[in-house]
Amino acid sequence: MLNQKEAIAMIAVKNIQEAARFYEGTLGLERAGTEGEEVITYRSGSTRINVYHSQFAGTNKATSVVWNVGDEMESIVASLKSKGVAFEHYDMPGLTLQGDIHVGGGMKVAWFKDPDGNILSLVTG
Repeated sequence: MLNQKEAIAMIAVKNIQEAARFYEGTLGLERAGTEGEEVITYRSGSTRINVYHSQFAGTNKATSVVWNVGDEMESIVASLKSKGVAFEHYDMPGLTLQGDIHVGGGMKVAWFKDPDGNILSLVTG
């Protein structure tokens, strides 16, 4: 039923203007639309991400969005780090930390947070 339908990531934020500075300025996403002052839609590849105002922003303790970055992992991590993004380091079975990138099982993954504490991730493999 839904296997041929597009999915849209939804990210709750407390301050939509601060979120816009991060998602546009830091991550380089381009705005695809807005719904009043409460929702900004970004295009990321062939998918969409909706950033919306919510009193429950930052309460998700799991990854909200994952970008498959292929062989650009190191350069994207370095670019984000140069813009002030701090990467999260987790103790994950089967993964070894190499700088800010967790490596193992044929994949690489790096986690970071937006200004509201939403967990975002880059992955290869």
